Amino acid sequence: MSKIAFIGLGNMGGPMAANLLKAGHEVTVFDLMPEAVKQLTDAGASSADTAAVAAADADVVVTMLPAGKHVEMVYMGENGLLDAVKPDALLLDSSTIDAATARKVAAAANEKNIAVMDTPVSGGVAAAAAGTLAFMCGGSEESFAKAKPILEGMGKNIFHAGDHGAGQVAKVCNNMLLSVLMVGTSEALRLGTDNGLDAAKLSEIMLASSGRNWTLEVYNPYPGVMETAPASNDFNPGFMVDLMCKDLGLAMDTAVQTQSSTPMGALARSLYTAHQSQGNGGKDFSSIIESLGKSLSE
Repeated sequence: MSKIAFIGLGNMGGPMAANLLKAGHEVTVFDLMPEAVKQLTDAGASSADTAAVAAADADVVVTMLPAGKHVEMVYMGENGLLDAVKPDALLLDSSTIDAATARKVAAAANEKNIAVMDTPVSGGVAAAAAGTLAFMCGGSEESFAKAKPILEGMGKNIFHAGDHGAGQVAKVCNNMLLSVLMVGTSEALRLGTDNGLDAAKLSEIMLASSGRNWTLEVYNPYPGVMETAPASNDFNPGFMVDLMCKDLGLAMDTAVQTQSSTPMGALARSLYTAHQSQGNGGKDFSSIIESLGKSLSE
C-alpha cells in the first residue's frame, strides 16, 4: 500500500479519496473547505494545513481541482507541489483542464525529474462513489505502470491515451460526444411523446434498435422512465450543466487550436450554454430535455 496525498475534496474528489482509504492506502488530505476535510478524517484519513505539507512525504499525489489556473498554481506556484514532493513521487492530476496547461505542468515536472500524469475521469459523482470511474491518462508508459494500481482503487477502466495532455484531449472528446448523444436522445424522446408515444416504451424500442446509446441504457433523460436516473429525481446531479458547459468550452478551444471541424459539438455547446443561462447550471446535464418543448409536468 502507498502513502497518498489527495488535494481537492469536492463532489468528485471526496469519494475518490474515500475509495483510496477503502483500498487500504494511507491517505493525507487537503482542501480549503474544513467540512470536506472532516468527512475524510472521520473515515480514517489524516489532514494537513497546506497542499505542500500533505504532499511532502507522499509516494503518490492526486489532485482534483476546478480549472487549469488552479492546477498551475498548486503545482508551480509559491510553495507548489513540484517544490514540495519527494524526488521519486508520482503526481496524478485528475482535474479536467486544457491540454496546454497539463503539458506545461509536465514540462516543469520533467525539468525536476518528477513523474507526472494527467488522469482526468469520466463517470460523474455516482461512479466516483462506486469506484467505477474511467481514467484517461497522459504521460509515459513507466508512469502509467506505476499509476494504474493506484487508479484501480478509484476506477474500473484505466486507459493510457498517450503522452502528456492526451488524457485531457480524450476527456473532452468523450464529453463532447456525450453532450451530442444526450441532446439527440432528448430530441427523440420529445418527438415521440409529443406524438402520443409512451416514453418508456419508446426507450425500450430504441434500446433494441439502431438508436441504442449510453444515455438510453443508464441515464434516460425522460422523468419516470429510469428510477435511478437524475431525470426521475428532479434532475439532481449527477453531472451538472455547469460542468458540461465547462467541458464543451474546453472541447471547442481544443478544436480551434487544431482547426478541427466540430459542428455538432458547437451546437451542443450553444444549447447547453442557453440552458445554463436560464438558471439551470446546477441541474443535471440530462435536464437539457426541459429546454426542448413544453413542460414535462404538463
